[in-house]
Amino acid sequence: MDQDSPVLFSRRGALAVATLNLPKALNALNLQMIELLSTQLDVWADDDDVAAVWIDGSGDKALCAGGDVVALYQQSTPYGEVPDYRYTTDFFSREYRLDYKIHTYAKPIVVWGGGIVMGGGIGIMAGASHRIVTETTRMAMPEITIGLFPDVGASWFLNRMPGRLGLFLGLTGAQFNGADALFARMADRIIAQDQRELVLQSLSVLDFVADCTANHQLVDDCLKGLELSPLQRPESALREHYDQVQQLTDFSNLPEVCAAVTAYQGVDKWLQRAATTLAGGSPLTPWIVWEQLRRARHLSLADVFRMELNLAVNLCASGHFKEGVRALLIDKDRAPKWLPASLGEINPQQVADCFVSPWNGEQPLADL
Repeated sequence: MDQDSPVLFSRRGALAVATLNLPKALNALNLQMIELLSTQLDVWADDDDVAAVWIDGSGDKALCAGGDVVALYQQSTPYGEVPDYRYTTDFFSREYRLDYKIHTYAKPIVVWGGGIVMGGGIGIMAGASHRIVTETTRMAMPEITIGLFPDVGASWFLNRMPGRLGLFLGLTGAQFNGADALFARMADRIIAQDQRELVLQSLSVLDFVADCTANHQLVDDCLKGLELSPLQRPESALREHYDQVQQLTDFSNLPEVCAAVTAYQGVDKWLQRAATTLAGGSPLTPWIVWEQLRRARHLSLADVFRMELNLAVNLCASGHFKEGVRALLIDKDRAPKWLPASLGEINPQQVADCFVSPWNGEQPLADL
């Protein structure tokens, strides 16, 4: 096996292992990684000698910190210029196909979500049948800071969080830990970070059978026996702040929700950061989050990914994404010049246009 490959593949008996292997980039997903992992999952799906799949990230710092934002930035459109949809269509359609494949995979997929799990990393983890977090897990969907939106199926999983936690996390990009992920239904088990090798070894010696349902139960029973006790787990900010989040988001329209969140003047650092991020983020993103969650409530998973593909490609063509990434990662001045500059200046047609297919022909994910 080529140790320089951005994804490493190996076998431990009937357990197939995929390791994202760009540790210096916190295993951020690029097109090559997406294609390698997607192709290998197809191979393993048809291999009777493979009973379950394990996905993790190289090193202890991250499963995956997101997508290859710099490459997307280079291929995205500044304000006022004619867009070229080719690269962004290719990237997001392939990424969302991979995410959909993980969601619908028949065999157990175990994802080790230690360290940073954000953006595209959440896309890989969210659809897995067995999602493991640790005491080092840091998760977020921080797209508001770069003029994008919570994607990779977020319209699906944010809507399935308790109360309005999904809306709050989508609007503020607030970070949450492993205990939070359990509370928000984004993880299934929390296991100590230093137990990764033990978990791998334990799974590799299970008496797998030909029945996928039975194998799912075997994996779940194995992971349950290795889980941290409640007293060993970190505190959950989402559980602690649940009632306050419900209060801050209990309005019938977006401007009132945003006004309530950004007006927070208390001493709580977590809520302070959430308010600051929302206040400084793209003025278009909150409208997209509000509308994507409303539209997705009764959509199928496939329709969710089709809707998000429209949004991703349109936002990369709108100028907002280009400006957001410039300010945060390229020039690093942290002073984005959004156009329009405020939430109130965004008109309903601008929002509606983001949901319209930008392709003249068939939608690229029409076959899901």
